[in-house]
Amino acid sequence: MFLPNDVIQYTAPVRALRILWIDHERALAATFELGQRHSQPHTVALRALADDVLGRRARLLLHDPYAAPPAPPGLPPRQLALRDKAWDVVACLQADGPALYQARARAALVARCAAAHGVSRPSVLRYLRRFWERGQVIDALLPDYGNSGAPGKTRGASAGVKRGRPRKAGQHPGLNVDAATRDVFRAAVARYRASHTDLSRRAAYRQMLAEFYPGCEPGAAPSFGQFSYWLERDGAAGANPSGVAAVQANLSP
Repeated sequence: MFLPNDVIQYTAPVRALRILWIDHERALAATFELGQRHSQPHTVALRALADDVLGRRARLLLHDPYAAPPAPPGLPPRQLALRDKAWDVVACLQADGPALYQARARAALVARCAAAHGVSRPSVLRYLRRFWERGQVIDALLPDYGNSGAPGKTRGASAGVKRGRPRKAGQHPGLNVDAATRDVFRAAVARYRASHTDLSRRAAYRQMLAEFYPGCEPGAAPSFGQFSYWLERDGAAGANPSGVAAVQANLSP
């Protein structure tokens, strides 16, 4: 039923898993939760994943929204060199197969690979997460700024035109994040922090959907990726609730 690199989308709570590797003999899959900065692989029974899909608690996505696009033509040699350097590291780890998906074994493999390639262990882990997050292809390892058309600038939005990669026919086109939506993001963080000591972006996002976008069809509300991106961009993830009190006061769900 499943193949490596399949993405399974859950609805409650909202999350997405990528299948990194399948052990058919033991009927197990190594999965990786997408959209989480410090996500780690976890082993799950294939039967459990199948039951979730058949029971409509999750669905197998036909289109991978997290996949890295192919490298555009004319990339500067430096960006390709950075990609290839990261690929050398990841390919070395991939050669160790199933051990890579076990926490204790992975720590030893990462340390050995870091020493062999003269890079830091955090860099090795960053390469791995980027590779797993973006579809396990070499172009997933391109540096982020290599795919940016306007580094450090916010792209403008035209009425009726959705920024970003077009979605497949039949899917909701999604929405652009404008200044008002960013105000909602900051207010959602403030409201969540008012009753929680630590910020959980995923929980704050779910609370925001319930309060500000009740009953919205899929795609008609901001995605978790947009929410997380703009929290970082606006510095709201680490903001004190009082710093967004004025915004919150002007908004109501």
